[in-house]
Amino acid sequence: MQKFTLSRQFFKDVWYLTKSYWQSEEKKKAFCLLTCIIALTLGIVFMLVQLNTWNNSFYSALQNYDAEKISSELIHFSWLAAIYIILAVYSYYLQQTLILHWRRWLTTRFIDIWLQNKTYYNLQMFGKDTDNPDQRISEDVRQFVEMTLGFAIGILKSLCTFISFVFILYQLSGPLSFSFMGKTWTIHGYMLWASLLYSILGTYITHVVGRKLVKLNFIQQRYEADFRFSMIRLRESAESVAFYRGEAQEGKVFKNRFKLLLDNFWQLVNKQKQLVFLNSGYSQIAIIFPFVVAMNRYLAKEVSLGGLMQVASAFGRVQDSLSYFVDMYSSIAQWQAVVMRLTYFGRHMHEVSQQAEQFHVERFATSEAVSVEQMQVNLPDDTVLLQDINFNLQPGRNVLIKGVSGSGKSTLLRALAGIWPFVTGKINLPKTEKLMFIPQKPYIPLGSLREALLYPGRKPLSDEELLYLLDLCQIGYLRDKLDLVADWSHVLSVGEQQRLAFVRAHIQEPKWLFLDEATSALDEDTEAAMYALLAERLRHTTLVSIGHRSTLNKYHELMLVIDKQTESVRLTKI
Repeated sequence: MQKFTLSRQFFKDVWYLTKSYWQSEEKKKAFCLLTCIIALTLGIVFMLVQLNTWNNSFYSALQNYDAEKISSELIHFSWLAAIYIILAVYSYYLQQTLILHWRRWLTTRFIDIWLQNKTYYNLQMFGKDTDNPDQRISEDVRQFVEMTLGFAIGILKSLCTFISFVFILYQLSGPLSFSFMGKTWTIHGYMLWASLLYSILGTYITHVVGRKLVKLNFIQQRYEADFRFSMIRLRESAESVAFYRGEAQEGKVFKNRFKLLLDNFWQLVNKQKQLVFLNSGYSQIAIIFPFVVAMNRYLAKEVSLGGLMQVASAFGRVQDSLSYFVDMYSSIAQWQAVVMRLTYFGRHMHEVSQQAEQFHVERFATSEAVSVEQMQVNLPDDTVLLQDINFNLQPGRNVLIKGVSGSGKSTLLRALAGIWPFVTGKINLPKTEKLMFIPQKPYIPLGSLREALLYPGRKPLSDEELLYLLDLCQIGYLRDKLDLVADWSHVLSVGEQQRLAFVRAHIQEPKWLFLDEATSALDEDTEAAMYALLAERLRHTTLVSIGHRSTLNKYHELMLVIDKQTESVRLTKI
């Protein structure tokens, strides 16, 4: 893990993540909102200056026991406070509006890049350094937008506050004269220099104490996500774990990951404890510090009580603006960690796309047949799985792919589908819309049963046709649950999910249907019924199946045999 600092590279990373939105089609709306926020922020600073002036008038009236003036100043304060509240409320509202638009746009952009060219899939092959992309898109984007805008407005407010009050403090503090080494020294605006020295010293000490927070926050987010993911994985595989009675092993995994999380968390707590101790002391001393420094002028009657309170208020504003880094150090550390994670994620997705392009396979979508020339299929570690593959599959002649387990049957289908990146050679295929691939365990999206049946939603179907197909594929008992929203991947058995996949095939009516052990969870009679139904309804569809049962032979004319030892493929008649 590299060392995290507020370096030039860090700000380049912030700009890398920021510029896309501010140069997008929404830039006019974004700059309009930002301009209003800046105007309101300047208005808030102006009101702080007015309240500082009010301090002098009010406390001077108190010192002089001037009841009429006191009453007048209280009314004056009410107006100042009301205006300040209105400015603060609308500044908050517009900031949240801008955050909402920015987050929506940036989240959509990351989702598009993640899904583009199957990057989400290739990240599993190449993106070993990218963990939990779901957290990157959901949590890190939100935190980045909120923190970046928050810090930008906070820095602007601190800068304007400093500029506004530094002159006030310089004028109010007056000169400080003292004797040293036989000479009389005079420091003009000494309260200003005291404020600067106090803030710079506090900022430096805070940085020294808290600089390890960035790394700890970075690691903490990763451990939290890993722990959460392990439990999600158990939930998704609950039945398999229950059959294996693997609760003890799963519990061990959970506890080990939770221990890593807790160990790092305690380091984070200890470092935060030091920062809280420092910030609390710094803040408390700051309350009394201006009175201690200015007390000699007050006792010498060079300033009134109102003047003293105005000096203290101005000192507090200057000190607060200069101490912004101290107060926000922990948040800035978290911001740095978020920026690093998002930057890594974006760059890794780009690198994955480039790595996938290193494997050159020529794909042509102009033929009605499926043919492969001089194709080689590798594993992710560059081990050759299949080499020198040549075959030609003509439409109308169903093909059964056979081979021992691990010989590369499913990987061959992935290569034909274009989702396995470790491929070289030449592939001729019909157009994508004429192809359909059914994996062994069909994907069931979140939503209603109707949405699951119509997935990926390219071809609509009437209720009558949909119910008819449910009956044909022997899951008609689900007909009254079409619009029921549920986690159907857990509600339905694997066999039911496979029959649901056959419903999809009848809906899409592809010219080529590739089935990767798509009936492995069905009994032989149901399997025969599903294939017979395909032969009856999809007469112009060519089947390419992977299967181990000899009962599948009668539904195919050709056999594509994969020899694991020779890493070769041969096409024969059944």
